[in-house]
Amino acid sequence: MPTLKDREVGIFFWAEPDALSTIRTVKSCGVVSGQLGVDGSVRLTPETAAAWKAALAAEDFHLFTVFAAYEGESYADIPTVERTVGFIPRDVRAAREMRTREVIDFAAALGVKSFGCHVGCIPHDTSHPDYQPVLDLVRRIADYAASFGMTFCLETGQEPAAQLLAFFDAAARPNLRINFDPANMILYGSGEPIEAFRLLRRHVVSVHGKDGDWPDPAQPGSLGTERLLGEGSVNIPTFVAALHETGYTGPICVESGVHGEEQRWQTLSRAVTLLDSLR
Repeated sequence: MPTLKDREVGIFFWAEPDALSTIRTVKSCGVVSGQLGVDGSVRLTPETAAAWKAALAAEDFHLFTVFAAYEGESYADIPTVERTVGFIPRDVRAAREMRTREVIDFAAALGVKSFGCHVGCIPHDTSHPDYQPVLDLVRRIADYAASFGMTFCLETGQEPAAQLLAFFDAAARPNLRINFDPANMILYGSGEPIEAFRLLRRHVVSVHGKDGDWPDPAQPGSLGTERLLGEGSVNIPTFVAALHETGYTGPICVESGVHGEEQRWQTLSRAVTLLDSLR
């Protein structure tokens, strides 16, 4: 395992068919760690796990978290997110729970100690018919992850921090944690990210390095606009300072979709350099 520092800078990246080539490309950005996203199209066979485990060992690369994304999800705008993302859609809830267990099995086979995903837009009203079933599902997933000694990280952004904290407390699972994404708070118009981080801090075990601007108030239901790291409304230097001030020592993994395919890795490399200079 590579030697990791406090506030280690890594990259969030997606599972591609060639595990070894993918990890080598990620490492070319100047990192030795990161978080792996697994979308719903990836077949999670024993051979898949064996290939990724061998690649991680060969490149001495550390995975903090494996994240699940699900087929049928869309982030076109906030109403679409509400209908399609996470565990909120009733007609796919059971299938997504099964898929979640498969991703946790995959993570466990790699020796990763944290699983994460977007739960979806949790209803504000606890009497809403979807609230209790989703809460119970989160408890089941947390318990399943715990059977492997794994935490279950909820991703921030799709609800205000106070609402997420209330849901978190209602779930009441000791291995439930938070992956804090400051840009998501802005992109969904959910609240000031640094204030939200401070409220959730005691549960935060990982952080995304991502930036963005607020939604256009003239376009109700629209998402904000993701920006290059350091060029949006998060105020990355102040955010990293808040990590220091609160004693946060976990990873900061760059997550960015602001690039064309040709510039993808150069953009990520610049973001890593920026965070290293602030860390």
